[in-house]
Amino acid sequence: MTGIVTAKSGRPNYYIILDYTDETTGERKRKWVKTDIPIAGNNKRKANERLKEVLAEYDGQKIDLSKDILFTVFIKEWLENLKSSIADSTYDAYKQVIDNQIIPFYEPKKLKVKDVTPLHIQQYVNHKLKSASPNTAIKHLRNISKCLDSAVKQNIITFNPAKRIDMPKKVKYNGAKFYNEKQIDELLSVVKGDIIEGIILFSVFYGLRRSEVCGLKWSAINFDTKTFEIKHTTVQRGTTIYKVDSTKNDSSNSSMPMPDIIIKMLKTLKAKQAQNKLLQPNDYIDEGYIFVRDNGQLIPPAYVSKHFKKILERNNLPPIRFHDLRHSSASYLLYLGFSMKEIQTWLRHGDIGTTMNIYAHLDMSAKRNIADTLNDKFQKFG
Repeated sequence: MTGIVTAKSGRPNYYIILDYTDETTGERKRKWVKTDIPIAGNNKRKANERLKEVLAEYDGQKIDLSKDILFTVFIKEWLENLKSSIADSTYDAYKQVIDNQIIPFYEPKKLKVKDVTPLHIQQYVNHKLKSASPNTAIKHLRNISKCLDSAVKQNIITFNPAKRIDMPKKVKYNGAKFYNEKQIDELLSVVKGDIIEGIILFSVFYGLRRSEVCGLKWSAINFDTKTFEIKHTTVQRGTTIYKVDSTKNDSSNSSMPMPDIIIKMLKTLKAKQAQNKLLQPNDYIDEGYIFVRDNGQLIPPAYVSKHFKKILERNNLPPIRFHDLRHSSASYLLYLGFSMKEIQTWLRHGDIGTTMNIYAHLDMSAKRNIADTLNDKFQKFG
């Protein structure tokens, strides 16, 4: 392979022309490679240095320049090849982004994988930032980058252009709300007898995620040892519910103790379900889940969030997300005097850094409580 540095009519930067032999046909071919080096001053020398780097990259990795697959076709193939190694819910999430966002943006450009540059990736990120948050743009960029990593491994390109752009700065979510002790008590009072009473109690008591509490199964309950395991989840995307026998991380897949209040609630539920089975011997749906409708059907995660919102509205409680019950659990534990390390263990975070980052505002709340208490104690000296 050989190459030269040249200018292209009407273009402000230098280009590199590579001459190579097609490994399939034996024909001599030519490829133009854009550089980011402006045509000015002594930049020709810099462009020639870049030529040496490009030749070394292509020769060293034996890139097959004859592979002319379009980027939009390649990313679809990449996703299908990935399907067997990821969860169905993850695959659907990737597919939705790729089909509805990435492909419509790149399809009109007719870009081949080998012609994708950092500029093309940056343009997509900038486009997303006009209508979505930086965090969403970063998620899309990760999909693109993983796809292009595969192209590097297949020797279609020499480097991943998605790793050579200006990354948007991730925005920390500061909108988390939480209930105090009085509000938690009120919430648990108004949900007595409601279809999601047990779901709310488990979420507040253990700080469970929605997917974890909806996925709880009787097989994970051990009344002898008074413990249960968090090892099943249900995730909903649209109308599809994915039932998974695994959890978010190793820390999530753990055993938790069951005090008397939890045991009593579970035994009451179990007795009720046994009665419903007798009343509906042919129609009862038994998949082993704990929180179900009267016919045994799993309560969908989306229904939990919508119904929870209605409960708050109906009882004039402050609006929070269902996931904020997890924050409320952490807040209550901190209020009771437990350390961040203890809260990390209870909420099953992989490391304490996650707990500190998410619940730093709760730590300040605890400090204010201490300050107010000390203020009352020492006020006579002021």
